[in-house]
Amino acid sequence: MKIRIEIRNDSVLLDGYVNAVGRDSKPIITPRGKCVEQIEPRAFQRALDRTENVDLLLNHDKTRKLGSIKDGNIELFEDNIGLRAIATVTDPDVIEKARQKKLRGWSFGQYVNKDRMEERADQLPRRHVEDLDLFEVSIIDDRMSPIYTGTSIEHRAEQEVIAEQRGDEFRAITVEIEQPKAKDEPIDYSGYEKRISDLKCC
Repeated sequence: MKIRIEIRNDSVLLDGYVNAVGRDSKPIITPRGKCVEQIEPRAFQRALDRTENVDLLLNHDKTRKLGSIKDGNIELFEDNIGLRAIATVTDPDVIEKARQKKLRGWSFGQYVNKDRMEERADQLPRRHVEDLDLFEVSIIDDRMSPIYTGTSIEHRAEQEVIAEQRGDEFRAITVEIEQPKAKDEPIDYSGYEKRISDLKCC
């Protein structure tokens, strides 16, 4: 998956896909055992339609919250490719990691409400996740493998549930955006004037 990373003086914009729908994952360990997994189309959008908020974290660390839908700095939606995230992060550590090309991937946390297993001859079973609740997406840096899968037991609505994390690497297209000059600061045209002068003399 590709992601566009725009680095500015005081923020970084990340625009890319957290997960593709209808596509096999790499082999992973799930509560159903070892398998490959597919998120069914529209599962992410149904989860987003039901929820009021999804947090944006660094490395699934709840103490490293970078924003949320409620905070207004991340937009999440599902299109025909998968779950797309557009986030603006002002955390200095993340900005520096972006400059040093140390951001490695996206990951997400889900509660699976409905799934089914597809047994396949001489291959790992395929798990189809048909319905889920999305509670966080994470930016993964060089300290954690993006191909991370994990599970934990959490309390939700007065019962124990399994929280599952999934991740994937991205190929980053990184650009640095120059900040526009202040209105009262004169624009330096000397570089353009020199180029015009050079063109006239040839």
